[in-house]
Amino acid sequence: MKLYIYDHCPFCVKARMIFGLKNLPVELVVMLNDDEATPKKLIGQKMAPILMKEDGSCMPESLDIVHYIDKKDREPLLTGKTNPAIADWLRHINGYLNKLLLPRIAEAPFAEFATPEARRYFKEKKEANLGSFDELKLHAAGYIKNVNDDLRRLDKLIVKANAVNGELSLDDIHLFPVLRSLSLIAGVEYPSRVADYRDNLAKQTQINLLSSVAV
Repeated sequence: MKLYIYDHCPFCVKARMIFGLKNLPVELVVMLNDDEATPKKLIGQKMAPILMKEDGSCMPESLDIVHYIDKKDREPLLTGKTNPAIADWLRHINGYLNKLLLPRIAEAPFAEFATPEARRYFKEKKEANLGSFDELKLHAAGYIKNVNDDLRRLDKLIVKANAVNGELSLDDIHLFPVLRSLSLIAGVEYPSRVADYRDNLAKQTQINLLSSVAV
């Protein structure tokens, strides 16, 4: 199987997670961000992730891919209950997180930005929605303070380092990609349980954190 992704994309991380958790091989194909032809050829529109199955058919949508792979061997891993407090926390932080993240993503050494054209494509598309990245950077300190406050709240919700609610669930699929994205941001302070959980899930899913290129 092949999984077409962007490395920075949290939805792509969700799809990657289930392969790592189940220790299943998958070929990762990082598309250039300005490559519209490949996804349109596969599924008729530009989006990621896209799973190409063994028979050559293609499936978009991260959670559809997660459910398909998790249930494929009839031994699902994501059997734990979800916690509404985790969903509330994610909804809150996702309300402002892109204003902090996207200007940094646009400068980071991701493979999908291997050409100047691909990087420019991303920046122009995102600035059209969020506004000037230079303007957003002026407010970064305030956003980082908000993140640090929110992570302290999250710390109280984490039950175990290997599963946020004690048993692997969809909450882990939604939460880890956000924490992985945050590892790109210098100055974020991780309470002990959040840090242990983030690091443990990175190992379990076999997905690298972004701390080495944090800005």
